[in-house]
Amino acid sequence: MSTLQAGTTATAAPATGTVPPAQRLLATAAELFANQGIRAVGIDQILREAGVAKASLYSTYGSKDALVIAYLADLDHADRNRWERAVAEIDDPVDRILTFFDLASGAATRRDYRGCLYANAATEYPGVELEPVRAHRQWLRDTIAALLDQAGVSSSALLARRIQLLYDGALLGSKLDRSTEPIVAARTLAEELIGRPRH
Repeated sequence: MSTLQAGTTATAAPATGTVPPAQRLLATAAELFANQGIRAVGIDQILREAGVAKASLYSTYGSKDALVIAYLADLDHADRNRWERAVAEIDDPVDRILTFFDLASGAATRRDYRGCLYANAATEYPGVELEPVRAHRQWLRDTIAALLDQAGVSSSALLARRIQLLYDGALLGSKLDRSTEPIVAARTLAEELIGRPRH
């Protein structure tokens, strides 16, 4: 699969107010992939719902696989920005870590309990490393480890992996149970793992 940068799709709309075909394709594909699954959605459906000609797809992305990579890169970019906004006024590093779980709870209800969209994509491409998925997971783990360092927690890299494991399991549990309870429980377990005294 070819790799596209998330910034490729961040084209400003022209003065007429119309949305560029590349942006319409990406927005439509993102909604369909999240709701129906990547493999289940065909190119013709994306083109029809986006109101874009097939030539635009191939001139912009080259293939459906490249569109999938662009979708995942855009998702990663949006999720990083969402977390940055959510923690903008939070100073405590542990609270910043727990914000990942809080955002996951909100996303679970908004997305009708579809679970982790990165994991869903990886499941549909067995044996293939999807670069945006790898990059997102690395960012999450590195961010948690850095925050643990700030909190003065020892073995931060190892603990970050354990918290990420809790996070992964929480999203899967939420999808299977159609509930935010697994995410809330994982948040509590993460706080206990970090060892911060309860107030």
